[in-house]
Amino acid sequence: MATVTRENIGLLNDKLTVTLSKEDYYQNFEESLKKYAKTANIPGFRKGMVPAGLVKKMHGQSVFTDEVLRNVEKNLNDYLGKEQLDIFAQPLPLDVDARALDMNNPKDYAFAFEIGLKPTFDIDTKKIKVTRYKINVTDEMVAEEIERLQTRHGKMTEPETVTGDDNVLNIKFIETDKTGNEIEGGITKDNSLLVKYFAEKFRKNLIGKKKDDVVELQLKKAFDDKELDFVLNDLGLKKDDEEAIKKYFKLLITKVGHVEKAELNEALFLAVYPAKQIADADAFKAAVKEEIETYYAAQSRNQVHDQIYHYLLDHVKMDFPEGFLKRWLQNGGEKPKTAEEAEQEFPSFSDQLRWTLITNKIITDNKIEVGNDDIKNFAKQQLFQYMGGQLGALGDNQQWVEDYANRMMQDRKFVEDSYHRISTEKMFGALETQVKEKEEAISAEDFASKLHHHHH
Repeated sequence: MATVTRENIGLLNDKLTVTLSKEDYYQNFEESLKKYAKTANIPGFRKGMVPAGLVKKMHGQSVFTDEVLRNVEKNLNDYLGKEQLDIFAQPLPLDVDARALDMNNPKDYAFAFEIGLKPTFDIDTKKIKVTRYKINVTDEMVAEEIERLQTRHGKMTEPETVTGDDNVLNIKFIETDKTGNEIEGGITKDNSLLVKYFAEKFRKNLIGKKKDDVVELQLKKAFDDKELDFVLNDLGLKKDDEEAIKKYFKLLITKVGHVEKAELNEALFLAVYPAKQIADADAFKAAVKEEIETYYAAQSRNQVHDQIYHYLLDHVKMDFPEGFLKRWLQNGGEKPKTAEEAEQEFPSFSDQLRWTLITNKIITDNKIEVGNDDIKNFAKQQLFQYMGGQLGALGDNQQWVEDYANRMMQDRKFVEDSYHRISTEKMFGALETQVKEKEEAISAEDFASKLHHHHH
């Protein structure tokens, strides 16, 4: 009778040995040969009439090997299930050489496997301290957003000349030397920029210009830092390259445009908020302010999640069977890796593994579940976002919305991705109720500086 023995060989690292006697596999091997003989298609013999000796000579060794290995796999999986071992990935075979299996010399065989055991660890969420930032939405922020909405819903005209900061210029950057001569093979790139994106001192060079006029510039003098980063990126240059910002260009104006801002009236209110009945400017400003506050409340919540994420990753201690995991990285994937590649990948791999174990434990401990209705509602919410909020004016009970959600439920990748996102969101929602939280007022500028690394 087959036996499985277990031996510890390192931290969270065990060796399982499956031992088979001849009686465990030989009868099944002979029966498999008989079945093979009935279905074998060998030239010169009618189907089912192939001599057993010929079948054994031609295919016996492969059938024998398959039967022994199948028996080993079954006994190994039965043992893992019975003992309920919580292991990483799959067992790794140790020094298994199938060539040692000989159908002409059936005997007892022993197969060794290495397993990596998942660690046990505790999470005390009451020790997590977070700060929820309350962003102060100023009148200036509301005014800027209203101006942006007026511009977005405005009407584009094509004046003959550039008259001010709100002109839109379609331009072509053409790289030159310091004296204005075009560089052969240099950078050329079309773009579209508002006049106010140029540095204030440079803008006077653009006033009065018209289509087909040319203006010469040096990047570092024509743009301030924020806009310079954008322009450098668009030109395929690196912002930290000191030589890049010194480059010279000719600016060919291919079109002059001007946006006539939409008036602050009911037509604009309806265009921006079709689901709300807004009749005057004060109500419109209140709606804009509320939307900004909602946006920042969501950003603030994400930032709380980020604090929780970093606390858990930094403070929840757990051991790993590192040797096993590095060997699994080498041999467990579709494409084998070298020891050096596995060593290099291990730090980021172990961080991902740590986070996966932490989230799985929190989800289990809090009995978090994601049902079909959660995923369908998520699909509808995504559609709402794709429609830019227009769905809200129509309601969300139309049959086509339901049909869209049902279609998405047939998309396996969408369902898997949605399941992960929803379960993660529910997990952070549960943690928010358990951690110690304080509120702190903050400006939008200071809050922005805290958002630059949001990892999960």
